[in-house]
Amino acid sequence: MATFEIFSKMLNPSREELLLFVKNYSDILIAALLSIVTVLLVPKIARGRVTSSKGSIPGGLGLPIFGETLSFLSTSNSAKGCYDFVRRRRMLYGDWFKTRLFGKIHVYVPSSEGARTIFASDFATFDKAYLKPMSDAVGVDSLLVVAQETHRRIRRLLSDPFSMSSLPTFIQKLDKILCQELKTREESGEKFSVLALSMKLTSDAMCTLLMSVTDDKILRMFEHDCALVSDAMISFPVMIPGTRYYNGMKARARVMKVFKDMIAERRSGKEYSDDFLQSMIERDTCPDNEKLTDAEIMDNLLTLIIAGQTTTSAAMMWSLKFLDENREVLDRLREEQLTIARARPEGASATHEDIKNMPYCVKVMKETLRLANVLVWFPRVATSDCTLEGFEIKKGWRVNIDVTRIHMNPDLFPNPTQFDPSRFDVPEMPKPYSYIPFGSGPRSCLGTNMAKATIMIFLHRVVSGYSWTIHDWDPSLEKMSHIPRLSSGLPITLKAL
Repeated sequence: MATFEIFSKMLNPSREELLLFVKNYSDILIAALLSIVTVLLVPKIARGRVTSSKGSIPGGLGLPIFGETLSFLSTSNSAKGCYDFVRRRRMLYGDWFKTRLFGKIHVYVPSSEGARTIFASDFATFDKAYLKPMSDAVGVDSLLVVAQETHRRIRRLLSDPFSMSSLPTFIQKLDKILCQELKTREESGEKFSVLALSMKLTSDAMCTLLMSVTDDKILRMFEHDCALVSDAMISFPVMIPGTRYYNGMKARARVMKVFKDMIAERRSGKEYSDDFLQSMIERDTCPDNEKLTDAEIMDNLLTLIIAGQTTTSAAMMWSLKFLDENREVLDRLREEQLTIARARPEGASATHEDIKNMPYCVKVMKETLRLANVLVWFPRVATSDCTLEGFEIKKGWRVNIDVTRIHMNPDLFPNPTQFDPSRFDVPEMPKPYSYIPFGSGPRSCLGTNMAKATIMIFLHRVVSGYSWTIHDWDPSLEKMSHIPRLSSGLPITLKAL
């Protein structure tokens, strides 16, 4: 009887169960359906083969157009994360391999030498190129996807809030928010997700820095909708209600409307704040090469919020996990941070000068970024036929610098799976392009200094003020995320020291 009831429930799912199934597996179902149609319509001779001739890159291209997209989405929907797709193919074909995703041929470059060649040739032989859902999420005018000349103008105009001179103000604002959040959570005694806290902190800090937003309702809207946009970055790009892509694009539209209304109010004089958004609006009368269009302002506001909210928050989460697993590292870091905290007047904010006096914290931060690999690869597109380390690259192929493979190469980093900040003790710099968490060259991360400061202030306040207990050690990664993040979010409770 019990078995019959189980089968009956499986054959007659409720509406809520169907919606949950569609939400979790819609991208895979769509890709599977299209792949089946392709298999039926396209002769076997036209399908991708594994290549191994001299100068060619081994790998399976799968079906025409769709290639191995179904496998990629299926792997991304597992507890091992999207990078497991790369790991499996490297086991089959070797360090260098190619595949086809979302209609484009992708080559994965596993070496620091290859990374150097590509980064040095940005805007020449190579340019940036994202998967379609990622490009759709950030918008056509985002710094991440625009062409060379536009990129130079936008990057120059965006640079001021992320300059070294802006860091002291940002650090004080972030520290104030962080101290209150940690105090509230410690006093409650309840467990909370480090990832959720970190995403809230980074989202709020970016919104405050860029647009002076302090209204909690608006801040929560930005946090929620920008997270949905980020979730759409690994999805099948079709507008079907209920899918991750659909939900992400609808969230993007809502965020764009809020941006548009904010710009209109600033331009009319109803609202004024001394911030990045105001500085862009005040350039309205400048020549075209000295200002941003409204579309460029909005796409890049979204890009900057998402960039801070996703990558930096993931690194903050991983840092506490790694420290908890390596108590000697934690003890040494705490000693350094307590020395800094005790030298500051009680109740005073952390400062930029404090960060300059955290040499061991810098090493902990570097090792966290190396081991966590919150950006698993850097995407580029070949703008002409070329050769990389003897392998032929065709114009239009996507070329992905495999940061994870480089950072986990035992020839570059001995015992690469071990969390060991002392590997950065050596006076010699790491081999060029062997440590690239923020990329390199003209398209390197605009917010590098801010990201580093955010992680270090977070570590400073947590380590010097609290001990913590982790309540879920499940190593499963969040499904369908382009950023490696624990599915649990790392739930902890805090206790004041």
